[in-house]
Amino acid sequence: MAIKAKRKGKKSKKQTAPKLSSSDKALRQQLKELLTWAGAHVDWQSSVADVPVEKRGQKAAGLAHSPWELLEHTRIAQRDILEFCIDAKYKSREWPGDYWPKTPAPAEGAWEEAVESFFADTRAVAKLIEDPRTDLFAKIPHGTGQTILREAVLLADHNAYHLGQFVLVLRALGAWKET
Repeated sequence: MAIKAKRKGKKSKKQTAPKLSSSDKALRQQLKELLTWAGAHVDWQSSVADVPVEKRGQKAAGLAHSPWELLEHTRIAQRDILEFCIDAKYKSREWPGDYWPKTPAPAEGAWEEAVESFFADTRAVAKLIEDPRTDLFAKIPHGTGQTILREAVLLADHNAYHLGQFVLVLRALGAWKET
């Protein structure tokens, strides 16, 4: 995307995104797909669809979390990683209290809001990865050595881990529809 800068008395300069090599494009595409695909297993999109309201806050015997707790934790952690990547004034949350919901069941409307927010943030991370102006290998200035590449892989790993737990809980509650 080109941006034209207009300054009083100066000719406008065209700023363009750097050209990407085919390997850079491929890496960015693979990272994006890692956040959204269902290649090796079910994805979040189909997993959160049609979860019965009465099961969202239930804990299965022998399992630590309800579907709501896993969804909301994953949403909060994803938002935290996105904020860390893009906000120079990022402030770390308190572990574990700020990363988990306060109750096992969602308040009315909270499930839908969490799902919408989760997918909006997933799209935002994907856009960040796809943007040719994003240097995937540069250290994040306000971090301690992290890169966008590292954060994207961390996010994909974290989301996949909790997606597996989410499916397990739904199965244990009798709420999982085989795909």
